[in-house]
Order: sequence, then structure tokens, then C-alpha cells
Amino acid sequence: MLIVANWKAYVDDPARATKLFALSKRLASVVRATIVLAPPAPILGMLALRNKSRVSFAAQNISLATGGAHTGEVTAQAYAGAGATYAIVGHSERRLPAQAGARGESDADVALKLSHALAHGLTPILCIGEKERDGEGRYLNFVREQLTAAVRPVEPKNRAKIIYAYEPLWAIGRSAEHAIGASDLAEMVLYIRKVTAELLPGKSVRRVTVLYGGAVEVSNIRALAGGSGVDGFLVGHASVDPQTFPALVKQLAQHQIRFGAGRA
Repeated sequence: MLIVANWKAYVDDPARATKLFALSKRLASVVRATIVLAPPAPILGMLALRNKSRVSFAAQNISLATGGAHTGEVTAQAYAGAGATYAIVGHSERRLPAQAGARGESDADVALKLSHALAHGLTPILCIGEKERDGEGRYLNFVREQLTAAVRPVEPKNRAKIIYAYEPLWAIGRSAEHAIGASDLAEMVLYIRKVTAELLPGKSVRRVTVLYGGAVEVSNIRALAGGSGVDGFLVGHASVDPQTFPALVKQLAQHQIRFGAGRA
């Protein structure tokens, strides 16, 4: 089971970051799961360079640039050098129209970032998801187009390295009762696997990892994990709560023990 903790901009104090990192190291030592932390860039460098634990690190975003005169940009190469092994690409908060700090990233931007990440040995976590649901299934076409536009420009041999994080915008930041139901998540996981099967060579589709993000809480994480076919979770605000995050991880650990599900 893969658990990606997206700290976003919630953590800006090195002391707090160090405590959360220590907590994650303890969790990683006792549960059968891969824990990946995605802190803000300066904090990632502070923590990752001295990391000798089972915890891994992810960039929250990477630059469209590969170097040069781009003040304020952080390249995939810089993140890899700082100790990151994953990179979140195309998060919904980056795709939003240019307002409130968002950048209005296009599908073409996301595709380029996927290639940058892969070129520097980072495993990309591609975020996809619809803004709203409809009764006619148009949201499925939206997800297909979003996924295909990002992945098709990537060299076929590298496409199997991409992790897919399904995060429906209508669920993000809301309470558990507004999150997707387990049966609907299972439908979407199957659909994502179907679309990726059209893009991946041979039997490599069997290795595709699909995560879910959006109103993931202690009260619903086991239900979402059970029978949905999901391989893990992309957790936002709950990942920086020192009581909630370990409870989430332990719920998943108990689920795996009971059902033998998930990936180590």
C-alpha cells in the first residue's frame, strides 16, 4: 500500500516538520506500507538529505524549465539532487485557472513535467479527476482525455513508471460523507486501468498503481480501500495532523492484515 502525504503549504516550521518526519519514520518501521512525504521545497531538502529511513520524499511540483534564467523555479534535477524520488504532477490546485496562487497548468504543461520527472529518475504521481459528476457519464470522458493528453507524449517505454492519483475536485477538502463511495471508486479505478491499458505496451498495465485522494479520513479509509482495487492514497490536510495521520496509516495496516490486500 502506498501512502503519499501532501503537506502542501500547511507546514512552514522546521521544528514541526521534523516532528512529523519522526512520526512517519516510526510508522514506516512498523506497518506494511510505503510512506512518501511531499513537504514544501526547502523543508524537503532539509529532511531528505539526511534521511536513512524507509520514508521517501516527493516534490509537490516541478518546473517546466530544465535550468537557466528562471528565477524561483525548482527543476526536477534539483529535486532529485535534494533527495526526492517521486514528484506530484498536475495536482488540481496547479491546474486551476490562474488565480489565488494557482498556475493554470494545461495538459501540455503536465505532459512536459511528466517527461522532466522521468528523465531525472523521479517517479511521477499524475493527478487526474473531474470537477463534477453527471448522470450521462461525461465525467468519464473528461478523465480519459485528461489522462491521455498527459501520457501519450511520454515515450511508451516510460509510461508504466507513472503512478495515477484519482482526485475528484468535488470531493477535495470536504468531509468524509462527501467523499466518493467505495463502489464508485472501484468503477473509476477499473476505468483508469482500462484507459492506461490502451497506452501501455504489452503486459506492463498489470504494474500500474492507482491512488485515491479527496476527503480521506479515519472514518472512511478502510471502506475505500476494501474492494475498490485502489493501491493507496494521496492524503492532504490530514497528513499533517499528528493524531489523524497515524490513525489513517494504522487503519490501512489493519485492513491489509484482515484481507491481505494492497502492496508493500
